[in-house]
Amino acid sequence: MSKHSEIGIKGEHLAEEFLLNKGYSILNRNWRSGRKEVDIVALIDNIVVIVEVKTRSATMFGFPEEAVNAKKQQHLRIAAEAYLLQNPGYLNARFDIVSIVIKGGNEYEIIHFESAFY
Repeated sequence: MSKHSEIGIKGEHLAEEFLLNKGYSILNRNWRSGRKEVDIVALIDNIVVIVEVKTRSATMFGFPEEAVNAKKQQHLRIAAEAYLLQNPGYLNARFDIVSIVIKGGNEYEIIHFESAFY
């Protein structure tokens, strides 16, 4: 497995733990609709939260959340629509970003952007 993939997987685990500690329920991990993927689908206060996790080992090329560009946001919106069609019991949804910078060892920084777009 590439170093890039390992960092991404570690970030998703850290994000999941972070959200659970904030009171979220995790509904799905790596949920797919065709070629579109949602890293985490969570629930809090009866709101479905579509979570994009971005993890980096350094910020010299920008912060992780900056990678969620307009094209990625559009893919997430399409995937979210498919998820809500398959799970019609949910009326409200939002898009969050969990940005993680792994500083080395067990040291990391997490920033949670609620209602990050749309």
